[in-house]
Amino acid sequence: MRRAGLRDGRTDVDAPRIAQAMRELRHRGRATLHDRLHRVRMAVGLAVQAGLAATLAWVVSHELLNNPQPVFAPISAVGTLAASVGQRLRRTVELIVGVAIGVLLGDILIYFLGAGGWQLGLVVIAAILLTIFSGASVAIVIQAAATAVLIVTLSPSTQNLEIPRFVDAFIGGGIALLVTAVLLPLNPLRVINRAARPALDLLANQLDICAEALRNRDRESAQRALERLRENKEELAVFQEAIEGAKETSTLSPVRWHRRSELTHYAEAADPIDRAMRNSGTLIRRSVTLIEDEEPIPEPMPDAVAHLAESVRLLRHEFAVGEEPEKARERSLRAVSEAGRAYAQGVGFSGSVVIAQVRTTASDLLVASGIEQEEANRHIRQSFGELERPKGEPAEQGATPMPPTAPPLG
Repeated sequence: MRRAGLRDGRTDVDAPRIAQAMRELRHRGRATLHDRLHRVRMAVGLAVQAGLAATLAWVVSHELLNNPQPVFAPISAVGTLAASVGQRLRRTVELIVGVAIGVLLGDILIYFLGAGGWQLGLVVIAAILLTIFSGASVAIVIQAAATAVLIVTLSPSTQNLEIPRFVDAFIGGGIALLVTAVLLPLNPLRVINRAARPALDLLANQLDICAEALRNRDRESAQRALERLRENKEELAVFQEAIEGAKETSTLSPVRWHRRSELTHYAEAADPIDRAMRNSGTLIRRSVTLIEDEEPIPEPMPDAVAHLAESVRLLRHEFAVGEEPEKARERSLRAVSEAGRAYAQGVGFSGSVVIAQVRTTASDLLVASGIEQEEANRHIRQSFGELERPKGEPAEQGATPMPPTAPPLG
């Protein structure tokens, strides 16, 4: 019946919705491919380091120490590199401690109980419970249990396995540190810049979408921006891990020592950027409610949100090129100034929350740029101004009465 109606010249009312859905699906496909390629670029350096470390560990154990089966050394090297970005020195120590516990338990139980299936199970249980009781990390627990399994299963057929296992743990962990610190140290700033881009681009893009949604009173666009911003845990986790890895590299690698001061900006910016993400989420959520309730939207309000988005982009760029983030600071204060103008023109309840969150997010970005919190708050108040509605001027329809002071910093 639908097709017949279309042939008779009726309008296909579903076509615009289907076309919109297809555009979103195509965009999502492109975004997914872009994200995957970005993750591959992020992992290239680590993959090369792991490959080099595994090769060197095998060569040292097999060729120099005459180990006929140098299995544990490359495994230890790859495990140290791949599972502990930012904590490789600690992971090497954990690796050796775990091996020691596993060897000790395996030898003791084999001596008293012999080797077999039920002995294997008992060894694993004992290794896990002992390491957990001692307060060891998950890495030590896993390494102790795995080593105990190897001792029980291989000792009957391979004599004197314990010493090679210890040596391989030292070789693998040590070579992993050698590769990352001396032979192939990654540029810590480049690693952080690549990791920061997705998190900061996500924040800037959703603020831009929110600003446009406010201009057009597009509730659906604002809601989609809110949902996308809520999915920021992966981006923030990658960013935080990259900071830890970069700090470790700059500590261990002599050729990267001169980068320590430059890394300070990023290390101190992580927490305020996280807060800016959360406060922007509140801003966008109240924007959705503002549109739903048909509250007034003064023209400067969307501009204020758009300036926040640009401030995030400028912050990312100025960090990447090693410049003092003065342009980002100026744009944050401009966002607050526009928010003050919007507040003076009259807003509703949700609108006042949006204005407050513009101020709070701008404060977060100023702190991320290297300004102390107290100084940032002072600049925010100055830029916002002591604004109130002129006496005798009626409030706009749907707006709440304006208090004599500006909204708090949140």
